[in-house]
Amino acid sequence: MNIPKRIVSVVGSLVLVVGVSACGNDNTAEPDAAPTVPAASSAAPAAADAQTADDSRLEVAMNHNEADVTFAQMMTIHHEGALEMAGLAAVKAESEEVQTAAATIEKAQLPEIELMQSWLTAWDEPLAPSGHAGMDHGGMDMDGMSQEEVMTELAGVSGVDFDRQFLTAMTAHHEGAVMMAEQELNDGLNPDALELAQDIIDDQKQEIEEMQELLDNL
Repeated sequence: MNIPKRIVSVVGSLVLVVGVSACGNDNTAEPDAAPTVPAASSAAPAAADAQTADDSRLEVAMNHNEADVTFAQMMTIHHEGALEMAGLAAVKAESEEVQTAAATIEKAQLPEIELMQSWLTAWDEPLAPSGHAGMDHGGMDMDGMSQEEVMTELAGVSGVDFDRQFLTAMTAHHEGAVMMAEQELNDGLNPDALELAQDIIDDQKQEIEEMQELLDNL
């Protein structure tokens, strides 16, 4: 059968229109399928800001002088002496209040030791001064007694006598720490070390008052 050329032409035109329309639908669908990028792009500035903050903190931490190093080294040794005394009080103190005071000292000073040692590591400085083995803890004595002498005396008493001797010795020990912290405030440079020195002064002066009150009530 012969199909008129006019019909063939119309059918061809319809096929072409349908084809073009189909292509147009495909093109408009593509943007909907494309992944959304804003979250990723906004995360990049946040990460950059965090890195900048980290760099700033590192720069502050590295800013130190010889007084800061001495403070961190010697206060670490001094704190270790306090922890030694507090550990003995935990098992020998008769008064619950004295046991609590010893636990408070241990809770405060152990993290401070770890903090100061982290500074020394960051500064590429030794954790302790050379030849410190023969030194008293922090170079401070307690009413004329060394750390070793105080520990020997504490080990030889018990009951209320232990509580009195512990409070007396720890008060003198705290007074030594306050002196060391005040020296850091005068000579130090690192802002973190200066902040810790002030915290030690404030906290240990408060603890001195509390221990004196306990001592008065024994």
